Amino acid sequence: MASEKILAMIEEIKALTVLELNELVKALEEEFGVSAAAAVVAAPAAGGEAAAAEKDSFDVVLAEIGENKMAVIKAVKEITGLGLKESKELVESAPKALKEGAAKAEAEEIKAKLEEAGAKVELK
Repeated sequence: MASEKILAMIEEIKALTVLELNELVKALEEEFGVSAAAAVVAAPAAGGEAAAAEKDSFDVVLAEIGENKMAVIKAVKEITGLGLKESKELVESAPKALKEGAAKAEAEEIKAKLEEAGAKVELK
């Protein structure tokens, strides 16, 4: 059983938003010089070749608007820097790619913002 101190920390972490949790992970990585990425074990592919490296760029696709259309439009406006009209048109054309070739951290941050607004997002 974990100590009371550890259990209290876990409860505080549970109360964090996705964005706050992302900030915490980045801060811990920076402070201790570690990475929170899961270890990837390369299994031999057919012919004995090593498996492909982990994907490093992602396309952020707005799959569904969700129930709070205005919040999603505002989030898209903030993320893309487009005007209100252009953001509205982009949201209404879902499913639609919002950002292509984004780094993993950036793609996850965009996904978190959009999901917080109520949208459904895919990383491809």
